[in-house]
Amino acid sequence: MTREDAAGQVILLIPALNPDERLLELLDALRDSWSDPIVLVDDGSEDRCGEIFDRARAMGCQVVRHARNLGKGRGLKTGFNHCLTHFPGAIGCVTADADGQHTPRDIALCADALRAHPQSLILGCRDFAQSNVPARSMLGNRITRSFMGFLCGVRVTDTQTGLRAIPAAFMSHLLDVPGERFEYETNMLLETRAAQVPIHEVAIQTLYLEGNKSSHFNPLLDSFRIYALLLKFCAASAVGFVVDIAFFALFVRLFAPDLFGEWTVLVCTLLARAISAAVNYLINRKAVFKSQKGASRSGPRYALLCVIQAGFSAALVTLCGHYLPGPLLLWKVAVDLCLFLLSFQIQRRWVF
Repeated sequence: MTREDAAGQVILLIPALNPDERLLELLDALRDSWSDPIVLVDDGSEDRCGEIFDRARAMGCQVVRHARNLGKGRGLKTGFNHCLTHFPGAIGCVTADADGQHTPRDIALCADALRAHPQSLILGCRDFAQSNVPARSMLGNRITRSFMGFLCGVRVTDTQTGLRAIPAAFMSHLLDVPGERFEYETNMLLETRAAQVPIHEVAIQTLYLEGNKSSHFNPLLDSFRIYALLLKFCAASAVGFVVDIAFFALFVRLFAPDLFGEWTVLVCTLLARAISAAVNYLINRKAVFKSQKGASRSGPRYALLCVIQAGFSAALVTLCGHYLPGPLLLWKVAVDLCLFLLSFQIQRRWVF
């Protein structure tokens, strides 16, 4: 298919693992409303599903197959690559699940939204307040939504929706984003900030067929992958925090109050912060925020933040030590925990 043939089209991409008749029912229902190409990714399904994919081909779908199950994330990447290769002039694609939980109407709504906002990631968002939503889905979405909003600055209504419309340029970018299974969809949302891709939400029907028992989402394993990804934003700062506390305690013990008098807390804080800041900066820049800004830009900003934060830490710890009961180290921990949360937001928004 040439670029001209694909111009203006939106490809429907459906990753599928061991699909049943509901996939064929969806494809049949789409016949009257969907005229653009449909691509299925067979993610290493069992042999018994061969007939399902054969019938899908007979209905005009293109099928790309994995020799074994590689995960939804890998299936999406395979589908993105196929769409970019075979439909180079397309606007983008709509991803939908194979279990019938996304209706033809909602798929069309997301495609129309992508045509109206061709540079945005479109999310088909469910209403988790409805009574038919399984408790694990409601709780999981609330926790993930809170983590992503506070730690990552990505605020969306539905973090795990499989119904998304993705611009072609962002599809190409997503080929390099890590994640092979369900965590890939979370990575996709996080990547919108680095790639400066806006998010546009579309309200869709909230369907959970048979309590969502057909889902291949493993509540324990896949939740761990998702939250481990989010918690890495905290882990780097936690490493710096531990280094800072350890060196602060060491310097307080080494210098003792008589060496610097009333300046002991300030001196110990600055020395400990200088060491921990260097460690934290390197981890944040390379592994956490994966900043594209040069060190000449982010470095001075990070240094300025550290100086200001250290000053506040020293002042507040000194005040707590003078006017409140308890060991100095306890107040140091309490103060820096609060400053840690504030510092993270400043690093995310301004430094990196």
